Amino acid sequence: MLMVAVLLIAIIAALYMAWNIGANDVANSMGTSVGSGALTLRGAILVAAICEFSGSVLVGKHVTSTIAKGIADPALIDPNILMLGMLASLIAAGIWVTLATYFSVPVSTTHSIVGAVIGFLLLYNLNLIHWNVVGDIVASWVLSPLSGMFVAYILFYILKITVLSKRDPLKEAKLVTPFFVFFSVSVITMSVIYKGLKNLNLDLGLKTSLLLSLILGALGGLISHIFMRRYANHSDEREDRYKKLERFFIYLQIMTASSVAFAHGANDVANAVGPLVTIVDIYNNVSLGGETYIPLWVLALGGLGIVIGISTWGYKVIYTIGKRITEITPTRGFAAELATAFVVLVFSKLGMPISTSHVIVGSVIGVGFARGLATVDYRVIKNIIYSWIITLPVAMGFSAGIFLLLKFIFI
Repeated sequence: MLMVAVLLIAIIAALYMAWNIGANDVANSMGTSVGSGALTLRGAILVAAICEFSGSVLVGKHVTSTIAKGIADPALIDPNILMLGMLASLIAAGIWVTLATYFSVPVSTTHSIVGAVIGFLLLYNLNLIHWNVVGDIVASWVLSPLSGMFVAYILFYILKITVLSKRDPLKEAKLVTPFFVFFSVSVITMSVIYKGLKNLNLDLGLKTSLLLSLILGALGGLISHIFMRRYANHSDEREDRYKKLERFFIYLQIMTASSVAFAHGANDVANAVGPLVTIVDIYNNVSLGGETYIPLWVLALGGLGIVIGISTWGYKVIYTIGKRITEITPTRGFAAELATAFVVLVFSKLGMPISTSHVIVGSVIGVGFARGLATVDYRVIKNIIYSWIITLPVAMGFSAGIFLLLKFIFI
């Protein structure tokens, strides 16, 4: 009776956590697109819903650790305690992300669920916690935004000095844009191959993946060169050539934003359904420890929750990232999204924990800095940083309290 009740509640809690991921994290991919005007809010929600659900279900994280991010060995935890701990973690992380979204603040859903797992383990047996993993997560608070900031600053600064600062930006763009398209397509292809095919047990290997990405990138660069020549040559001299250039970058920004949404769905759906899978395995008396496969119906549940979150509450954090940190145009949004995709790809390949939310915020700040220090709203940044700092301890506290309540009810 205990297991049935916990399983049913866990399914609802996983759907609730997935809803929160959609509501808060959709801004990671679509915030700059809405801020720049590349997409309307309704259009961004539609694109994000399709890409996030596709990433979650088609190439979602089919293999995941049975306990969040390797924080402890589940085989050393009493199964009944583990079930309640995972349920408490889902509820606690969901509550914290709900509060953050209510105040329109982007936070890391990964750090939220990790903090929640640590919270119940502190009460059960703190010696089971792998503190080196916790240390890596804390280090990523600094590393994630700084990396995004640095790469976005470099990308936009190159765009600014090679194209935007020129008297005829369209003429210069004919030469420069193909290189940006080459880099974009290469990064996007590598992201899909690394996050997608590997999860489907079709790992092509680093050399083959890199070669394929470079070939497709070169093809994309060539196509953009042909298109850009025609686009620039057919420009009306009376038309503002800066505006025409920005319109061209709308397509590139939507492309990079869609790839970030797809990769996010594939990667972060596990934050909602990973703890649920642990509970399902305990219910089915499956041996714990090592890795477990996430059933398709669980991935679909996570994907559905993300889509509902995007559609209902996604606008709140989208406006924070897209409009409140600094003014965004298609070229600036493109630089921020491309930087995010690149940084997440590199750190994922290195096996280092990184938050997409932290990277995109850092990237937007980096683009703002490339325009000048006065263009960034430091009050908004300060509030975001405060929310990052308290994510782990608040999630831990919520989880510990809920865990004690669940123990009182069920045991």
